Amino acid sequence: MAVGCLLFFYFVLCLGEGLAQENPTNESSPWNMKFLSDPPQTFPAAEVVGQGVTSIFFEGPPFQGKPTRVFAWYGVPKLKPGEKAPAMVLVHGGGGTAFADWVKLWVSRGYVAIAMDLCGSVPVAFDDKWQRHEWAGPPGWGGFHQMDSPQTDQWTYHAISNILQAHSLIRSMPEVDPERIGITGISWGGYLTCIAAAIDHRFKMAVPVYGCGFLLDDTGFTNNLKLLGPVKSQQWMEWWDPSSYLSQVTMPMLWVTGSNDSHYPLNALQKSYRLPSGPRTLSIPLRMPHGHGGPGENPPEIHAFAEFYLNDGEPLAHIKKQGYEESRAWVSYESVSKITKAELNFTKDDGEWKTREWISIPAELSAESNMVSALLPAGTITYYFNLTDERGLVVSSEHVELGSPH
Repeated sequence: MAVGCLLFFYFVLCLGEGLAQENPTNESSPWNMKFLSDPPQTFPAAEVVGQGVTSIFFEGPPFQGKPTRVFAWYGVPKLKPGEKAPAMVLVHGGGGTAFADWVKLWVSRGYVAIAMDLCGSVPVAFDDKWQRHEWAGPPGWGGFHQMDSPQTDQWTYHAISNILQAHSLIRSMPEVDPERIGITGISWGGYLTCIAAAIDHRFKMAVPVYGCGFLLDDTGFTNNLKLLGPVKSQQWMEWWDPSSYLSQVTMPMLWVTGSNDSHYPLNALQKSYRLPSGPRTLSIPLRMPHGHGGPGENPPEIHAFAEFYLNDGEPLAHIKKQGYEESRAWVSYESVSKITKAELNFTKDDGEWKTREWISIPAELSAESNMVSALLPAGTITYYFNLTDERGLVVSSEHVELGSPH
């Protein structure tokens, strides 16, 4: 047993690719890191084609003792001979699949991109659902109803494995610079991005959109967990909730969501983004809609964040400090791009996050001192600032709960 552990440790050191050894917070982690770090075997997927991108299947981990395959789209931009491009791994959310248009979006920006289906389906509609294929792993989402199954037959295990295999595949492509690969995911895909970033340190940046951890704490999934009973719900949290992993994240993360997200409220998001040790940036527009396509894929802050960390672009603004004294709240910031607008977003409501009424008012902006401040209106219970630079890109401060009308 000891010899096996030493050999595995030696393998990880030699690999030098940054895959964490097993689950960093749970010794019973099921992930086979050697398997996941090797590029998977690929197979043609000629029955599903998309203009401008390539369709494939790649080998997944076994499900109920049988081999699986994972459908994916990937695309490569036009490159000069010998040129290498940055890359993005794209993780869909609930009700989604591998989206060719999402891959095309990143290819148009000069990135190699891959998007895989995480529920054993191909992107072909069948009875208002995505069609499952003969090599499918477990269906999604959350795997709440799968807790009596072995860990390796549950959805989150397979979804994370598929993401890491897609990463291993794309970084093996000759067109890709393996030192410039990021990941972004939407909703359940954001949830998965949090875990993948903790396990696979080969990624250079991560952008969860909406999704976060602490799903037992008044999120859109709390009732699903409570229905499992206290023992199984706590087991699910230990095995599959991002709160069990995020403290192991060291890479830069951009957290994108809306003030009233119906699935992942701001309190769960805040507890999540405070766990990683790496740089963090928030972008929280008021009432950002929840969804694939434009809402979750197109926020320009995601592209700008990737450009900075993967392609020598200009950074987003950085909130350095924040606080409030008496009735005045403030933030200090630094920014290469000029900050052209600052707003105080506040609510006097203390009910469910998704139903709170938020109001936005202009804040005082001092470009000379890189400070933003505003008087808190009477009755304010929760507030945060949004800063917009001359590119139209928004960064946010942390929200502050005052606990009682101010």
